This record gives sequence, C-alpha cells and structure tokens, in this order.
Amino acid sequence: MPRRRVSLPAAAVLAVAAVSVPVRPPHAAEGPPAVPGAVLEPVAFNALPGWREDDAGAALDAFRRTCAGSGPNPPQAADVTGSPADLTAACAAAAEVKPADARKFFEARFSAYRIVRPASGAEPERRLGFLTGYFEPELTGSLEPGPGYTAPVLARPDDLVSLAPGETAPGLDPIYRAGRRTETGLVPYPDRAAIEDGALGERTRPLLWLRDAVDLFVLQVQGSGRVRLPDGRSMRVLYDGKNGQPYTSIGKLLVAEGHLPLNGLSLERWTSWLRAHPDHARRLMRMNASYIFFRTEPVTDPALGPPGAAGAPLSAGRSMAVDGNLWRYGLPFWLEGKLPGQPGRGHLVVAADTGSAIVGPARGDLYVGTGPAAGRAAGDLHDRMGFIVLIPKASPAGNAAAPAAGEARP
Repeated sequence: MPRRRVSLPAAAVLAVAAVSVPVRPPHAAEGPPAVPGAVLEPVAFNALPGWREDDAGAALDAFRRTCAGSGPNPPQAADVTGSPADLTAACAAAAEVKPADARKFFEARFSAYRIVRPASGAEPERRLGFLTGYFEPELTGSLEPGPGYTAPVLARPDDLVSLAPGETAPGLDPIYRAGRRTETGLVPYPDRAAIEDGALGERTRPLLWLRDAVDLFVLQVQGSGRVRLPDGRSMRVLYDGKNGQPYTSIGKLLVAEGHLPLNGLSLERWTSWLRAHPDHARRLMRMNASYIFFRTEPVTDPALGPPGAAGAPLSAGRSMAVDGNLWRYGLPFWLEGKLPGQPGRGHLVVAADTGSAIVGPARGDLYVGTGPAAGRAAGDLHDRMGFIVLIPKASPAGNAAAPAAGEARP
C-alpha cells in the first residue's frame, strides 16, 4: 500500500542539501497542537519504555531519507499537524548529526506527546492505537503475455483525474476520490469489474503481465512490488493512481462468508484459498471496487523499499504509513509496545507513507521489507500499540522558511 505524491512543504520536507539553516537551540514548544479525535499528552523521553535501548541511528537514517524525498503530490492540506518550517529546520539540523548522537538529536529537537482518544458517549478513553504491517511483494512476470503470464498490470489511464485530500468536484459524490474526465465534467470512474471487462479500452495499456489475477490483486493491495522477469532482471512496479472507488477488504469478505476463520488469516492463507477456489475468487475480488494503476522503474538499491507518499524510499522497520489527513509526513513516532521479531519495548519510526485503510490519529501501518519473509512478518503484525508523536520544537526566528503549500522545489 505505498501510495505516491510529489512536491510540498515538509512531508519529506525539503531536500536537506538544498537548505542552509543555522543550527541553534530551538525555542520551547508552545504546547501540543490540536488533532481531530485525539488529545496529545506531554510525556518525557526518559519515561518511554525502551527509549534508551532502541537504535536511534537507524531512525535518524530514515528521517534523513524522508527529509530528502521529493515530497507529496498532491500536497497535504495546510492544517495537517506538523509545522513545515519546524520540520525543515529539524531536517537541516539532522544533516550533521553523528549516528551516536541520534538520540540526543531527537530529544533536543522534538517534544513527545502521547496520543489519547478521549472518552466519547459509550466509548471509554483509549490510550492504545492499532498497528498493522505491509511489505513489498516479489512476484514473477513478463513484458509479454503468454502461458503463465495472464494478468495485465495496467498503466494510469489518460482520462483519470485524482482528487487531493479534502478536494471535491462539482457533481461527483464525495465518496469517490477520483473521476473520469468527460466533456461535461467528472463522472465516477469504472469499478474493478468494469475495468476487468474492458471498460477502459484504449485509455490505458499493459505495462507487463503477472502469472494470475491473485498476484495482481496482491500487488494492488500492497500498492507496489518487485517483479522478476524471465531473463533474471528485476523491476519495481509503483503506484500511479487509483480509480477512486471505495476499498473493500477481501479478508473481511472471506471471514464474513465463512470461508476462512479470522484467527490466523495470513496473506499466504487467503491467496492459497483464492487459487483453490477460482470461481469464488473472481467474485470476491470484484467485490472490492477499488482498482490500482502502476508505473515501472529500475531497482536502483535492493536494500531500500519503494518510495512512499512522502516521495522517499521506505526503510524496513522504520517507515510507517499514517493518516495523511492528520499527520504531516516526516514526523517521527514512538511505537510503545513489543513488535514481532524485534527486540526492545519500543521503536522509533518516521511517517513516510499513507493508505486508504489507515484512518485515525492512532493508526499506523509499518513497512517491514521486501519478499516472502517480510510478507509473513507483515501478516503477523496486527497489534494494539501505544502511539507517541514527536512534534518539532518551534524554530528560532531567522531560520529558513518552508516553501508555500504546493510550491514546486528545484
């Protein structure tokens, strides 16, 4: 589920190399910002279980990489939590920090706040959020169709118009997050079933072919993937837009219809079930009206993941998808709890991506890496977790200002 963007203030705030900011002690924060649906409670770093044991250097590396990203496209809304100017200053300061001083950097430049969802009506106060995991699948494919390569990966159609967060279009129901350009305005884009039946015609083209519809569905659920071609080369297949139709979880459908139990519902298990029941599989997959389009690029660094919504390569175990309507990309988060397969009692990560199912102030999706092992780890990650957000302290007067919302960078 990595989902792309390009250019704006501080999600991947500014390329660090393009900014020159004097590093001075930041001013004290003026109290926690207001976040819809949550209360932010100040917390001391030394009160965070595991804070001193976590690898802050790895988190600093992910933070720098996010800072240097191209940024989100379309831009995040101006009222998203996280000051672009303060994040820009923190990014500039991070450029000279040694790995051994990473923890001191975060303590000096940020204030920590526990995300608490207050009691409302019959709902009690909640101090834990929910964390899941996602990964970059490795699939086999071909640039030409043929035996064993039957599922086309489609390029972005030329009549698809994507809407920015919060944006609406005249005459288009707000439930749709994209539309089809016509002479009279935008209309709902065809759903999955219509697209599979050929509704796009010449408006798109296949980029490559995967072995079957289940592999294609996995690619669309995850939002990106690596594909190994018959000649041994690998290429990266990246999100390039969606039809804007509502997303329906196939896992929930399988459980609701009694095909599989919720307990132990892993990616491997539900994909195996779909392949064993092709008639049910086609019907169930079509019940998810959402459809993802892609672009391709070479794999330049196998150790890094695909670019997230912040426009920067994802770091396994350190990049997290958040609700991009609430949090600005580039904000660090402390995950308070035990992660499967990870030592320690907490983990410092960076907001670098988003996803349609990642909604709310204490909801995250952790990128765990590439390939089958990462897929199993992602499937095992669905845990209650404490979320602490690190808000950059106010920048001193005279520090470099962030670009205006929507302003392109060099």
